[in-house]
Amino acid sequence: MKDVASHSADIMVELGNVWKIFGDRADEALSAIRREGLTKAEVLKRFDCVVGVADASFQVRRGEIFCVMGLSGSGKSTLVRHINRLLVPTAGKIVVAGQDIMSLGPAELLKVRNSTIAMVFQDFGLMPHRTVRDNVAMPLEIRGLSQNARWTAAQDALDLVELSAWGDKFAHELSGGMQQRVGLARAIAADADVLLMDEPFSALDPLIRRQLQDQFVALASKMGKTTVFITHDLDEAVRIGDRIAIMRDGVVVQTGTPEQIIMKPADDYVSDFVSGISRIGLIRAHSLLVPIETIPGGLPADAPHMSRDTTLKELIHTSSQHNRPIVIDGADGQPMGVVTHSELLKGVIVGMADA
Repeated sequence: MKDVASHSADIMVELGNVWKIFGDRADEALSAIRREGLTKAEVLKRFDCVVGVADASFQVRRGEIFCVMGLSGSGKSTLVRHINRLLVPTAGKIVVAGQDIMSLGPAELLKVRNSTIAMVFQDFGLMPHRTVRDNVAMPLEIRGLSQNARWTAAQDALDLVELSAWGDKFAHELSGGMQQRVGLARAIAADADVLLMDEPFSALDPLIRRQLQDQFVALASKMGKTTVFITHDLDEAVRIGDRIAIMRDGVVVQTGTPEQIIMKPADDYVSDFVSGISRIGLIRAHSLLVPIETIPGGLPADAPHMSRDTTLKELIHTSSQHNRPIVIDGADGQPMGVVTHSELLKGVIVGMADA
């Protein structure tokens, strides 16, 4: 199994200039794209090929929830299937946990899929003839673990997703939300370093969806899992993602934190995409700072302190309780500046724009 020596220990997933072109003349089409800058429509007309992913590059850090989002047909689900090589790219580099995925032979690739990467699909993928416990334990069965070991691990995973009493039931006896939690439990039981989640909650009703989002974020944080999460819902991406990549026509058009995506869209497409999102929960303290020296009479001794990443919503709540300028501290614990009532009002005006 080939390790990539230069790969940073903090980067768990890396895609470099990944292309996926579907069709018998994919290599010809890619050469023409690079040479002539052909559009997706021109590639289809000249080569009868479809560009699924176009020159996509990003890195996912250890323990990060990285959301890839876009409308139907944007290439997001195609992209994620390259990470565990369910699809083979036409060109590009794919590295997972320091391993060059494209260099792996069949046995090595199977081992990576069984131990390093777990995938949760939208359609649950549960086996109807197996109990819930057996469904959760299936990856461990493939590894050859004893029944006792895999059932113990499966029960632990079911406990985490609050399905402790449902191990002996069958899939058809569970609601859609419960079935999706079984799929999540199966990924947890596999104890993989990287989770790939392809629109796992999109078929659920809004209330159950929000509950599962909260549960997943808590579990991912507790277990330190690195996640690539596919969604077409910007609200979902903003709610759970540490960073977001927005795709259009196979191209990653912008990557950044939710705050960066919402506050500084890269182009008109992203701007239109995010126009309906409230910025109140995204604006951070560091963007509202004024120098401490500007406070007439200096800071009160009892002025509250908050971190540079505190949201506008949290700042407003604190300000309403203390009626003082808020001191903003940097990562080193030293004051960076203050947020005054005036700056809070400006932030609220920006935050409500286009909402």
